[in-house]
Order: sequence, then C-alpha cells, then structure tokens
Amino acid sequence: MHFDTITPADETWQAQALCAQTGPDFFFPEPGSSVREAKRICGMCELRSACLDYALTHDERFGVWGGLSEKERLALRRTSG
Repeated sequence: MHFDTITPADETWQAQALCAQTGPDFFFPEPGSSVREAKRICGMCELRSACLDYALTHDERFGVWGGLSEKERLALRRTSG
C-alpha cells in the first residue's frame, strides 16, 4: 500500500523575519489604528517578498504582511487576478 505525504512549504523565513523579533502588535493593530510602524519594519526586512507571497497564497485577510495592509492586498489581488 502506498501513501502520499504532503510536505509543508518551507516557512523557516518566518522565524528570521523582522516581525518575529518585534511581536505582533504592530502588524495586527486595532481597527482604525495606524500601520505605519509595521510598514516601516517591513521596509527594512529582507524577507518581505516571501512574506507577501505567503499572505497572498494563503489568503491572509488580517494584518500587515509583506508591507501591505489588508486593503492593499485586496487591491493587488483584484488587479492581478
């Protein structure tokens, strides 16, 4: 009998990203709060593109991922889809 196994995508980048060192508060702010600090941190992170790709692939609907807010990711999906 043969069983196929599913290998999870390599997500080791998450532990190395700058957001992992700062905590989630900046990246998941209360509604109406500024995401400026999260975007500043993302702008310095070498793993920003991996993060954005992850968010788009997994349809992350909350928080700042790869330097983009929920609304910005939605707009990106609409223009590229």
